Amino acid sequence: MYLATTGRRDVPPAPTGARRRVSATVLALGTVSLVTDVSSEMVTAVLPLYLVLGLGLTPLQFGFLDGLFNGATALVRMIGGQVADRGGRHKRVAGLGYTLSACSRLGLLLAGGATGPIAAALAADRLGKGLRTAPRDALITLDSPPDALGRAFGVHRAMDTTGALLGPLAAFAILWVTADAYDAVFVVSFCVGLLGVLLLVVLVPGGSRAPAPGPGPAPRTPGPPDGRSGDDPALLRLPAVRRVALAAALLGAATVGDAFFYLLLQRRTELDATWFPFLPLGASAAYLLLAVPAGRLADRTGRRRPFLYGHGALLIALGLLLAPVPGLLLLVAVPLLLGVFYAATDGVLMALTGPLLPPARRAGGLALVQTAQALAKVAAATGFGAAWTLWGPRPALFLALAALPVALLGASRLLPREPSTALPRRDLS
Repeated sequence: MYLATTGRRDVPPAPTGARRRVSATVLALGTVSLVTDVSSEMVTAVLPLYLVLGLGLTPLQFGFLDGLFNGATALVRMIGGQVADRGGRHKRVAGLGYTLSACSRLGLLLAGGATGPIAAALAADRLGKGLRTAPRDALITLDSPPDALGRAFGVHRAMDTTGALLGPLAAFAILWVTADAYDAVFVVSFCVGLLGVLLLVVLVPGGSRAPAPGPGPAPRTPGPPDGRSGDDPALLRLPAVRRVALAAALLGAATVGDAFFYLLLQRRTELDATWFPFLPLGASAAYLLLAVPAGRLADRTGRRRPFLYGHGALLIALGLLLAPVPGLLLLVAVPLLLGVFYAATDGVLMALTGPLLPPARRAGGLALVQTAQALAKVAAATGFGAAWTLWGPRPALFLALAALPVALLGASRLLPREPSTALPRRDLS
């Protein structure tokens, strides 16, 4: 809780700037995400290699499965957000999502290499992620002052990314010790995922809460036209929310997924398959280092520009994959640019959207924007995989390189000029 000055000398001023600390709830959620990401990234790091090189799936089949998994996430996000908003059940819904993801590792273990059961297990993992993401992010927005949301999300995403950094290392170590026994990776991933669920139960407080106040007067939170907490169509009638959702969807439709970047890197550099799980480490390290600075920058300058500039980093990464540059440079630069992309967009988008939403519909509103983005990425993954299969990787990259600038131009016109209520000394009404 942040105290506002009332003129009494014995009341300390509200902490500002670098001295403001994130809440215990944000740190607890970050710890849960760290442990859970160790579990999930152990599987994610070896998944493209396992499916494409191990089971022999074509890029089109892989793109379809990747799009299917993101689609499953998108469809359940809205349900998770709406249920979480009813009676402040954010922790319960998030816990269900974490549990479902952990149990999906058993499905991978029992699949025995069959593509259908593997797809079902991975879909269950994404369903769990879809359930937990919006309630978790709503807890962060409700427990943080509006002018510090970028910092709060930056700290959470940095802790989350620490798990993403450790997960591939753990997967590589297990595969090295067990002579490429993927079943061992799935077993350890399941155990670590259960630990994340336990930490959520123990560390994260439950129950509903009012949004944390800022250091000054509470910012005006736009509500539906009828003055009630509203439903999702009412949220879409809010111009700022609608424009953010459309911009996120437009950019999502022009985004190439990480798995394709890593497959392209492996193909372009002829990297030995043994080292494939290490490719995400560069992106995770860059994300870890830049998440908090990017969040603090967004709090100071507004969240619109960092969000757009982050997609510019993705555009440069696409260009490098087409340029005649040495393989070693690609192995360093492309993961680094992916880390910049996520640091400037992931938490920043949630910090941008949160203050635009009524507190009673915070999870549902965040889920709305996340769903629009995720559904667009479904189309992007399937389209890029189809283009790669039909025409080859270079034409697919040229297509993506042409689509992203168009999407950036459209998003720059759609996003509100001042999307954050957190900017000090400015009238954002």
